[in-house]
Amino acid sequence: MGRSIEDKKQVVAELQELLSESQLTVVIDYKGLSVAEFGDLRSRLRETGATCKVTKNTLMRRAVDGDENWQPLQDFLRETSAFLFVKDDLSNAIKAYRNFSKATNKTELRGGVMEGAPLSKEQVDALGDLPSKEELMAQIARGINANTTKIATGIKEVPASLARALKEVSEKDNQEAA
Repeated sequence: MGRSIEDKKQVVAELQELLSESQLTVVIDYKGLSVAEFGDLRSRLRETGATCKVTKNTLMRRAVDGDENWQPLQDFLRETSAFLFVKDDLSNAIKAYRNFSKATNKTELRGGVMEGAPLSKEQVDALGDLPSKEELMAQIARGINANTTKIATGIKEVPASLARALKEVSEKDNQEAA
């Protein structure tokens, strides 16, 4: 028995909400995955703050219809489609999917959309090669800390240099007076 019109409207609304909360949406072909394998994929993604949803392509087409940011998803809608909705941690979410894909060898990444631009499989994979959010934050903190230390050293050096210059001038004045 198919879904009622109300059920379909509810699914479309849910998809639109997931899209509005996502920075990146990836489309995969999931043909051949068991329910247990889907559970494994979902739990791996959940750890990164991402969500996996399976729905009919026609419902996803309705969800992105009129939304310029997500309309490029339509290029990837064919056969069996599952959608990975990534909110924040792009790199770790892609890594989690790649690890799952290598373990099962049953899914194929078709592409994705980020900030209104379609991404090829290679471009999505490249996002997985970026440092994680935590690694980037640590790099920024180290950079800020290094700059703060340099600034503090520079600020400390200004009065010391001024004091040395004044001392040299006073010594020179004392030598000339003698």
